[in-house]
Amino acid sequence: MTKFLIVGLGNIGDEYTNTRHNIGFEVINHIAAAFEVEMTTHKLGAKGNFNYSGKKIILLKPSTFMNRSGKALRYWALKENIALQNILVITDDLHLPLAALRLKGKGSDGGHNGLKDIEAQLNTPQYSRLRFGIQNDKQTFNQVDFVLGKFSEEEQNLVDKNLPKCQEIVLSFVKMGLENTMNKFNGIPPMG
Repeated sequence: MTKFLIVGLGNIGDEYTNTRHNIGFEVINHIAAAFEVEMTTHKLGAKGNFNYSGKKIILLKPSTFMNRSGKALRYWALKENIALQNILVITDDLHLPLAALRLKGKGSDGGHNGLKDIEAQLNTPQYSRLRFGIQNDKQTFNQVDFVLGKFSEEEQNLVDKNLPKCQEIVLSFVKMGLENTMNKFNGIPPMG
């Protein structure tokens, strides 16, 4: 059975729950709840799996903190023998409007430390990532405080409305592949 590793980026600990930087964790939690997957603590992260469309999907929330995300991803990709093209990273993106979604097969880290570490650990920028926009309208702000800040109630409502779309994209990636999924979903405006 072909395996897929879906990695949601975030930081562990209550103080990081529902922060912008933890949107990857939120997406994994949403998918896990939808498929009644129990996320259990393992080496370097919380992990759970389920079968979909004849394939095994492994969900992972690294416990290595954002800046060392690649360590957990590499460990589980090797342990589970998962091909590079079957890995999908879900991350926040400061350069995309709030709740906008973009699937890409490669790219720069865009200053994102989690992606920087993944690229270093995989030794390539050629891995799929689903970017979830967290941008707001303020012109100047402290970037670190912003990404580690919590969504406002209004923002969280918009995020919640778009979590099912993230799930659709992940399942499409598994079932139909990167190119078909990009063609189907990229450019669709956020719900809400």
